[in-house]
Amino acid sequence: MYPFTLERPQSTADAARLASAGGRPLAGGQTLLASMKLRLTQADQLIDLSSIKDLSGICRDGNAVVIGAMTRHADVAGHAEVQSLIPALADLAGHIGDRQVRAMGTLGGSVANNDPAACYPSAVLALGATVHTNSRKIAADDFFKGMFATALAEGELITAISFPIPQRAAYMKFKQAASRFAMVGVFVAQFPTGVRVAVTGASSDGVFRHKGLEQALSASFTAQAAAAVKIDVAGLNEDIHGSAAYRANLISVQTQRAVAKALG
Repeated sequence: MYPFTLERPQSTADAARLASAGGRPLAGGQTLLASMKLRLTQADQLIDLSSIKDLSGICRDGNAVVIGAMTRHADVAGHAEVQSLIPALADLAGHIGDRQVRAMGTLGGSVANNDPAACYPSAVLALGATVHTNSRKIAADDFFKGMFATALAEGELITAISFPIPQRAAYMKFKQAASRFAMVGVFVAQFPTGVRVAVTGASSDGVFRHKGLEQALSASFTAQAAAAVKIDVAGLNEDIHGSAAYRANLISVQTQRAVAKALG
């Protein structure tokens, strides 16, 4: 690990000021610290966000659940209101990594990092969430820009994410056994206006919406409707863990299972 200094600001404004000056925000550290230990990442200054109380917590705001950026995965998974209003989100959080990761990892850290196989981005995109930062609000469809890339500007910090409450939703993940990341994960959410389907893990570009599945499920929210959609292999990952065709089949299967789970 390369030498660095550590700052512990007490407010979002102070953290944003340090980040704008070149500091690197530290949320749960489950990706950043591991990369630094391997000297794959160098940060001269880390900005520990854990002391900023305003960045943690969960509450309902109208027809949405608002979750602070520094809220841990385990807290999302165990929160009674999340379990009641968006059980699919609680279920997703409860199956991220292992207990240590869930105890330390944060919602904001995961979404800002935008790992192409992370689980949370699929929930943000499928639920049509809004990402709140220290300076603006960003719609989910405008936030994710490709592998490890987001719409966040230099020094901009996620403060919270608001998740609209769906009629039904479910997340199904086919895990890569060693990493526990999603080899393919599918989040399906039904709203009065239609169905949104987000896929993670299948493409090196990161999370994406599948329009064909959305159209089919908006017309008929059934596993049979999902099964009838042909999944194009173009743009899907091909590596030692599976071919593009294998991942295409997983997208179909996981979508069917997610719909069946959402229907109970």
